[in-house]
Amino acid sequence: MRYIVRQARTRDVQVIRSLIDQNVGSGRLLDKHTVNLYEGIQEFCVAESSVDGAVAGCGALHVMWEDLAEIRTLAVDESRRGEGIGHLIVGELLDRARRLGVARVFVLTFAVSFFAGHGFTEIFGTPVAPEVYAELLRSYDEGVAEFLDLDRVKPNTLGNTRMLLRL
Repeated sequence: MRYIVRQARTRDVQVIRSLIDQNVGSGRLLDKHTVNLYEGIQEFCVAESSVDGAVAGCGALHVMWEDLAEIRTLAVDESRRGEGIGHLIVGELLDRARRLGVARVFVLTFAVSFFAGHGFTEIFGTPVAPEVYAELLRSYDEGVAEFLDLDRVKPNTLGNTRMLLRL
């Protein structure tokens, strides 16, 4: 089956919600309120089947700082895994990061070999200067809290690997 990756639209939010719900119970993804999905729809892309038009996967690129972005909320429909959909989405998100001028892309993941295949390497600690860290602490975003390894998100991130790609 062929897929195209396109900018997500507001009409895709319910499918994105479903894809997230398939992964929250296992701890692979943080839950997100539906209102936050609508607010952040411009960060998302979706993989859509060119055969039946079904949305089979999603992912988002969240810019965190001048030179740093995070790939987040990468999810593929359970019934369509293994078809290369995740790779297509990551490729599009990395292209977006390059177009925005981002030099580094971060991911917090259980899928270490998947992201290693895209050039990501495991890192330890938070790869930002202390003054940037202090600014990021002001963010209300749960993903930024994960990135900063704050105690309030520890139950959600237990066992995740921090990985970084330099573009």
